[in-house]
Amino acid sequence: MTSVSRSGFVRAIGTTLVDDEGPIPLRGVGLGNWLLAEGYMWLFGDEQSSPRLIEARIQTLVGPERAADFWRRFRDSFITEGDFALIAELGFDHVRLPINARGVMDDDGSFRDDGFELIERAVTWSERHGLRILLDLHGAPGGQTGTNIDDAPHGKPELFMDPRNRALTVRLWRELATRYRDRESVMGYDLLNEPLPGEWQDIYADALVDLYRELTVAIREIDDRHLIMYEGSNWATNWGPLRERFDDNQALQFHRYWCPPDESSIAEYLEVRDLLNTPIYMGEGGENTPGWIYAATRLYERHGIGWNFWPWKKLDTSTSPLSAKAPDGWELIANPAAELTADDAWRILDLFLRAVDVDACEIRTEVMDALFGRGDLHIPAWAGVRDDGEVPILELTGADAPEGLWHHTSGQPYSDVEYMAVSLDPKMRLAFDLGERPAGWTVDCEDNDAVDVEWDGRSLIIVANRANRVRSVTVAR
Repeated sequence: MTSVSRSGFVRAIGTTLVDDEGPIPLRGVGLGNWLLAEGYMWLFGDEQSSPRLIEARIQTLVGPERAADFWRRFRDSFITEGDFALIAELGFDHVRLPINARGVMDDDGSFRDDGFELIERAVTWSERHGLRILLDLHGAPGGQTGTNIDDAPHGKPELFMDPRNRALTVRLWRELATRYRDRESVMGYDLLNEPLPGEWQDIYADALVDLYRELTVAIREIDDRHLIMYEGSNWATNWGPLRERFDDNQALQFHRYWCPPDESSIAEYLEVRDLLNTPIYMGEGGENTPGWIYAATRLYERHGIGWNFWPWKKLDTSTSPLSAKAPDGWELIANPAAELTADDAWRILDLFLRAVDVDACEIRTEVMDALFGRGDLHIPAWAGVRDDGEVPILELTGADAPEGLWHHTSGQPYSDVEYMAVSLDPKMRLAFDLGERPAGWTVDCEDNDAVDVEWDGRSLIIVANRANRVRSVTVAR
């Protein structure tokens, strides 16, 4: 396959991200678990949640030699060029690549060619399939969060506690900038994933700002063309440290999970966008129902915010685009108290490696339809926009949210009470943005004879002929 030419480097013009052809929409997916394993994607519990704990479990099961072979085969099979081809085919335009520092550099600061070879694969596959790729330091030296998601060795954000870890992080970003400064397919540099959650956000607030400034200077000494992204603290939700500019070519990144998918959940980020005249980007969100995914994604698009869905692939999932079937016996691998022979464990792990190959996975069309607003969708009325514009969902429905409404983390369907109705007075309109004209639709409301439905080329619009309450709308491809 020949390379697909890029349209220049991604850069910030005012509050918009552009390339040589103009504004770019940015609809992407995160390649979680490939270069930094996360236990929940393996159906593991808290006892095996971090890369180090997962690695220890595999080695305990099959010994060091087989464990090394397993991880080599895992890197070769969990994400392949076939994944990139399918990502592009399904309509995404970029990927976010989480990187674990431990995979590309040793404790003494020397670089690992085998780790960089994997990043190079991803960049090359992006080029071949017309995708951009955001390089994301998901696990910095010492850990930037102190939790399982960053491979922190001692459960603390030691990046901010040990000057040596800070120096290694600067060294790593200088190396990444040196290797990729001429690659237009690289969308930009995402400096730190979700730094300093909880109490750490206050303790090291100034240190985070100082590190961002040091990393910016280090990168700009090598590369003055690529976009640099800065995430807020506390799981990328607190933008207090981001209220001053770091660079002329920057974007600010937030993450949103398990929150009302309405403007109230992004108001701070819109404010900072306008204050600093800088682009903003939703770098992680998902792990929820198709209805929530639809509502959140349309919210970002209404406000001109690029988005990246998390993650691309997991075991036995209904919340990611791809689901890999856990092999028979996997519960024994996942249970740290289970006893099995090394040969039995190796057999199950071999089946796992076959199961995660892209060709063996199942596409969750309900997730894809929700992300792109197309195909078969069952949309809660509270995901629409009424004539009075962007208002909080609880104001739109005039009801209190049922407990757990925004926390359907495994994608379980809504109950009847969670389809909170939206009241429409005569001539009021309730609009649902869609990526294509549906072949048909059904409105669930109190009085089916009291509404008309229109398609305006972008939105399906329910128009009330008299007072009515709408619970949901179903559209079909």
